[in-house]
Amino acid sequence: MENADVYDSYLKKELFPRLQRELTEHGYKGFHVLRLNRGTEVEFVTMVWFTSLQAVQSFAGDNYESPVISEKAHTLLSRYADRCDHYQLTGFHWPTSLSIG
Repeated sequence: MENADVYDSYLKKELFPRLQRELTEHGYKGFHVLRLNRGTEVEFVTMVWFTSLQAVQSFAGDNYESPVISEKAHTLLSRYADRCDHYQLTGFHWPTSLSIG
């Protein structure tokens, strides 16, 4: 739990800005970070948005289902998934009156 705020900050201030710079030409569109306190641990789910699966494969190649965990993230995480799942977005609605602080 002690590294949760540091990891959250790392994602938003370092990792995702770098992805914006380096992967926009490969279809990168943005991210969502979900965070859940689970007793003595904090769980994160990151959703990274690309224009298509083919866009992901254009930079990740055949290993597109293998997560890339930076050295810094390794030091902050107690564990992480050994596989990336890629979903197709089939619907979305975000009310214009809804805002997130």
